[in-house]
Amino acid sequence: MSFQFFMPTSIKVGAGISRSIGGFLHSLGHKKVFLVTDKGVRNAGLLPQIENSLHESSISFEIFDEVVPNPTSENIMFGVQRLKDYSPDSVIAVGGGSSIDTAKGIAIMANNAGNILDYEGVGKILNPGLPLTAIPTTAGTGSEVTASTIVTNTQTHFKAAVISPFLYPTYAFLDAELTINLPSHVTAATGMDALTHAIESYTSKTTNPASEAFALHAIEMIGMNIEKSYFVGTDLSSRENMLVASMLAGAAFAQSRLGNVHAISHTLGGVFNIAHGIANATLLPFVMKFNLPACPEKMANIAKALGENTSQLSVHEAAERAIDAVIRLNNQLNIPSNIKDLGVNLDVLPKLVEDSMRSGNVLINPRLTGPDDIKEIIVNAYNGTL
Repeated sequence: MSFQFFMPTSIKVGAGISRSIGGFLHSLGHKKVFLVTDKGVRNAGLLPQIENSLHESSISFEIFDEVVPNPTSENIMFGVQRLKDYSPDSVIAVGGGSSIDTAKGIAIMANNAGNILDYEGVGKILNPGLPLTAIPTTAGTGSEVTASTIVTNTQTHFKAAVISPFLYPTYAFLDAELTINLPSHVTAATGMDALTHAIESYTSKTTNPASEAFALHAIEMIGMNIEKSYFVGTDLSSRENMLVASMLAGAAFAQSRLGNVHAISHTLGGVFNIAHGIANATLLPFVMKFNLPACPEKMANIAKALGENTSQLSVHEAAERAIDAVIRLNNQLNIPSNIKDLGVNLDVLPKLVEDSMRSGNVLINPRLTGPDDIKEIIVNAYNGTL
C-alpha cells in the first residue's frame, strides 16, 4: 500500500459563520479583497452579511459578479484583468461551483503568466496564487476543498481540467444559512453532484483508505439528508449535513480523482452547455451499471450506505440495489431519466466519445473503458436504457 493524503484547506463550519469573514481576514493582515460571485447569488441577497463583515473590519473590496455557468477561459481572464486593476491581497469566492472554480482561476492567474488554458493537465502551474477563501452557497461541487478548476474552451467546446496543489483554496467557510433559500431544482442537482463525487471517488482505481472513508461517509450523509433538503428546504440541520457531505466528497476526489460519469458529463457541458450537476445525476445510474462487474463489493457497500437492507442478499444482488437506490433518488428529486431530455443530440456522438476519452478520469474508472464502451454508455443514457 502506497499513498499520500494532502488537503491544505482550513475548513470552518457553522451556521452564520460567513458573518465573521471580515474579522478573520483582518486577523491575517488582509486589507483589500476581490470578491468573485455571480449575479444570481447577488440578486438572491446572499452578499450583504459578507459585505457588512468586511466593512466592519475596515477591509476594502471590489465585487466581480460576472461569473457564468460552465466558466470559460475568456470569463476567467476578464476577471484576472479586473483583479490586476484593483490589486487586492486576497480573493473570496461566494457561490456554487462555477463561482469557486472561476475564483480559483483568477487567484492563480494573478501570479502566473499567459492564459489559464496554458495550464490544462496536472501540475503545470508554477507559482501559488493569491490566498483564496471559498464560501459555497450550494451543497454539491466540493470545489472549496479540491485542487482543480474546470475551464471551458469556447473554441473547441471542450471542458479542460487544470489540476495543481496550488488550486486548493486556503480557507473554506461552510455556512448552511446561505443555502436555506436555494431553489429545489438546484438543491437536487447539486446534491446528486456531491453523491456522484462520493461514489466515483469511492470506486476509483486510485482510491486509498483515507479517501474511501471520506467518500463512504459522504454517501451515507447524502442518503440521509438530500430528500429533506429538497422537500423541506428550510431545515438547517439537513442543509448543514449536505454542505459537510459535499465537502467530504470533494476532499475524497481531490485524492482519488473520479471516473466515467465525469469524463462524459464534462463533455456534455462543453458541447451542449448542460449544467454539470444535472448531467452527473442523469448519467450516474448508467455508469454504475457499466462499472458493477468491476467493483461489486464496493457497490454493495454503497447500497448499504444509502440505507438499503442488503443483509440477506448476495454481493451482486446488493450491488444492484445501489443502482436502484440512485434511480429512486433521481425520481424523487425530479432528475431526468435520460440525457436526451437534457438537450443532448447524438448527431455529434463521435465528438462526444472522442472528448470523453480525452479525460484522465477514464483511466482511473474501476472498469477498463474504451471508446466503444463510452459510446454504449452515452447511447444507453440517451435512450434511458439500463
